[in-house]
Amino acid sequence: MIIEPTLVRGLIAAQFPHWADLPVEAVAASGTANAIYRLGADKAVRLPRTEGSAADVATEHRWLPRLAEQLPFPVPLPLAQGTPDKAFPRPWSVCTWLEGTNPAPGDASSSSDLLAADLAEFVLALRRITPEDAPPAYRSEPLASRDPATRKALATLTGIVDAEAVTAAWKQSLSAPPSTATPVWVHGDLQPGNVLVADGRLTAVIDFGCTGLADPAVDLIAAWYLLTAGARQTFRTALAADEATWARGRGWALSIALLELAHYRETNPVMARIAAHVIEEIVGDFAGWPVSGRG
Repeated sequence: MIIEPTLVRGLIAAQFPHWADLPVEAVAASGTANAIYRLGADKAVRLPRTEGSAADVATEHRWLPRLAEQLPFPVPLPLAQGTPDKAFPRPWSVCTWLEGTNPAPGDASSSSDLLAADLAEFVLALRRITPEDAPPAYRSEPLASRDPATRKALATLTGIVDAEAVTAAWKQSLSAPPSTATPVWVHGDLQPGNVLVADGRLTAVIDFGCTGLADPAVDLIAAWYLLTAGARQTFRTALAADEATWARGRGWALSIALLELAHYRETNPVMARIAAHVIEEIVGDFAGWPVSGRG
């Protein structure tokens, strides 16, 4: 369905009339899960575009307040939960507005060691939060279980990516030993659209729809989605990621990017461009590995 400002104003007026006089402004975003609107100076309205993302509303309202107090960077705090009605058939939410901009692949922030250190600090803090009663993350499955879907996506990208190099990089990641550690809290989707930066530093992390317990390697996708090679090494060092965990993280980034590029290359140019950039970064890394590391 098309989500217009008039719809948002009507929802606010009907369900939260004390905010009815606040201006509503559409926010340009490349993500596909939610339509985002700014409400006044310090609030955001998030309206799920799909049934799957609608289920994230309850997850975020339950867990974000608990996580926020233990994290070193701001995250959106739920302020109100809207209910489905005739105008909009899904639950929706109002949360705090956070300042910053989404980084673009390869921009100056991507090479910032300070951003890499900030991201590592966030990931480590999230991992330390007690896992008691936490839900599984959206990406909680073993990396190997993604092999059929990843290869299927790659098959649709013939002539668009270097299939030989991508296949070799994917095989190398699959050869890494699986995690035997207790699952930890992960954000689950540390991509450009889900972080905010300013002056090469992390200012906030947003959109926790994928959060929950998983292999810690899942959040290493930030290394390829958000950082260039030099800063990537700073990130790895700060996390003390061993070879197996790093390889699984690279595999997660590659699998996600291949599926995104296959799905969005004709419908969402921003998401497709980000996915293509990630694949190029991983292939570039792979070209520099010693022969013995190519599995």
